Amino acid sequence: MHRRFFAPSVLAAASVLLAIPASAASSAPGASGIGDPYYPAYGNGGYDVSHYDLRLKYQPATDRLEGTATLLARTTEDLSRFNLDFLLDVGEVRVNGAKASFATSGEHELEITPKQALAKGSRVTIVIRYSGVPSGEKAYGFTSWHRTADGGVAANEPEAAWWWFPSNDHPLDKATYDVSVQVPDGTQAISNGTLQSTTSRLGWTRYNWRSNKPQATYLATLAVGKFDITTGRSESGIPVVNAYSKDLGDNDGAARASIERTGEIADWLAEYFGPYPFNALGGYVPNTNTGYALETQTRPFYSPRQFAAGTNTTLVVHELAHQWYGDLVSVSGWKDIWINEGFARYAQWLWSEHEGEGTAQEIADYVYATRAADDPFWTVRPGDPGPDNQFHIAVYDRGALALQALRNEIGDEDFFAILKGWTQKYAYGNASVGDFRTYAEEVSGQALGALFDTWLFEPSKPVAAAAARSVAPAQPKSWRKIAATNDVHHHGR
Repeated sequence: MHRRFFAPSVLAAASVLLAIPASAASSAPGASGIGDPYYPAYGNGGYDVSHYDLRLKYQPATDRLEGTATLLARTTEDLSRFNLDFLLDVGEVRVNGAKASFATSGEHELEITPKQALAKGSRVTIVIRYSGVPSGEKAYGFTSWHRTADGGVAANEPEAAWWWFPSNDHPLDKATYDVSVQVPDGTQAISNGTLQSTTSRLGWTRYNWRSNKPQATYLATLAVGKFDITTGRSESGIPVVNAYSKDLGDNDGAARASIERTGEIADWLAEYFGPYPFNALGGYVPNTNTGYALETQTRPFYSPRQFAAGTNTTLVVHELAHQWYGDLVSVSGWKDIWINEGFARYAQWLWSEHEGEGTAQEIADYVYATRAADDPFWTVRPGDPGPDNQFHIAVYDRGALALQALRNEIGDEDFFAILKGWTQKYAYGNASVGDFRTYAEEVSGQALGALFDTWLFEPSKPVAAAAARSVAPAQPKSWRKIAATNDVHHHGR
């Protein structure tokens, strides 16, 4: 019998190696981007967040925000380090209860190194304590935090979270939310979902909001200010909370006359898109100087400027349509923006039919006829417009033209079955333009590749039956109202 003898130092080294899990030895930093070609640094790799718990304190007078964010996540690979997207000052990070080291990099990256490597498939609790002045922070030369006379607002697309909470900021990683905000008495805090409770103590009031369905990070919103809040229920029973800044001035009446129809419009949209997918409805109008609106989940953000010319129900239709197309079913990547905007625009055309102010076909004919073949409008490809053209008017109008072409090709029965069935097939998830084409072909039983290529991907004006008409179509009665919402697309950069 032969024996092998080891020196004590060798035995000690071997025991240390045995004590290190195999996953730790093979772990690596998570990617600093989720893989979106339009925005390579947005989102992060290596984990999925299931829930955000945000406990905040905000002082309107100074725009100072203090917060503790607790993220519940699961790793998708072995991680030695991972990133979050964030801009404010971080005081402490804990991962699974233990202090973690952290550093910043790039324009908006927070790099976190836990004490122990994280194995693939692990549940992870991340706690970040932070503070700062959101209005003082910029990334890539812009801000998504809007300072107002009585507070501040976080609302923008494709990014807004960095200015008020650390996140995996991409629609592919949706999560539920609890947002608890402490503000001075006499000031309100508005967020997504349902208001669970309010409590007051020593001059401060805390508002506790909950979003119980998956929500993309850019759809999370926070608005602090002095609001007049109205409540009610839609005819279908969904609770409605609307909020109007107390200093909207001449725009106040038109804003209310539009947004107070939220319940009615959501019930009408449900006839086309299926049951309303969330347990809360509403809208809010802070006194910002922005010119756009945004489909923040359950409670869209509206700019006062959108009501300067009077009531604007077609805008409300657009943002509420996004609750299905954009919020319930979110893009797989930002190149799939047509899934959001083409459908919300088409909902405005359907509303025009409903109001007797021009059919969708009449609007389509008008849009087609008034854009000459050499108009740069036709060079933008709604199915993959590029980051610089993500919110180009062609994504909306040419995108809606594509839907009218699809409707004409397959008939109303299959077309409206697709509009409703699509939102159920991909409910609370993500999908791409290619997924929609596949689904449309499944429902209709037709090969639709040529149609989708012509209307969504070719950089030229398609040949359409309307081109043969000798007389230009009249402007539909609804057109001015629809066109007045065009700067809803001009996001604050």
